[in-house]
Amino acid sequence: MSDTSRDPFDELPGGLMIWVLVVSELLVFGAGLAAFLGVRITDPGGFATAQEALHPVRAGINTVVLVTSGLFAALATQACTAGRTAATRGWLAAAGTLGLVFLVIKGSEFADLAALGLSTDTHAFFTFYFLLTGFHAAHVVAGVLVLALVAWRPRPAPVEAATAFWHMVDLVWVLLFPVIYLMA
Repeated sequence: MSDTSRDPFDELPGGLMIWVLVVSELLVFGAGLAAFLGVRITDPGGFATAQEALHPVRAGINTVVLVTSGLFAALATQACTAGRTAATRGWLAAAGTLGLVFLVIKGSEFADLAALGLSTDTHAFFTFYFLLTGFHAAHVVAGVLVLALVAWRPRPAPVEAATAFWHMVDLVWVLLFPVIYLMA
C-alpha cells in the first residue's frame, strides 16, 4: 500500500521557506504602514503638508517600472520551466535592470528631498517615508542581487523562489505608493 497523499506545502512555487520569508516581510511592511496610518490620524494637516514635497509622478513611473519587472520575472519562470536558458537569463536581466531603474529614480527623489533639508528628523511623515521607502529600496537591492544570482545558473526552483521574492517587493511598493504618495 503506497501513500499517495501529497503535502500541500510541496506545491508552493519556490518552496515553503521562501513563502515564510515573503509572509514575514509582508507583516513587517504591514506593521510599518499601520503605524504610518496611525500616526497620520494624529496630524492629518502636517502629513498632508509634508506629502506635498514628494514626487508622485516619479513614484507612479516607479510603480510601472516595478510591475513591469514583475512581469519579466514571471516570464523568466515560464522560460526556465520550458528549459529555455537564454530566454530565462534575458528575462531575469530585464527584471533586474528595471529594479536598478527603480533605484535610480528613488535615489533622485531621496537626493531632492535631502537638498530641501528634509530628513527623518523633519516631521513624523518623513520619518516613516524614509524608513518605509528606504527599507523597500534595500529589498529591491536584495532582489536585484537574487535575480542576478539565479540567472547565473537558472533552474526552475531557484528562479521560482527569486520570482516569488520579487513579486513581494512589487506588492509592497503597490501598497506603499498610494498610502504615502496619493492618500489625501
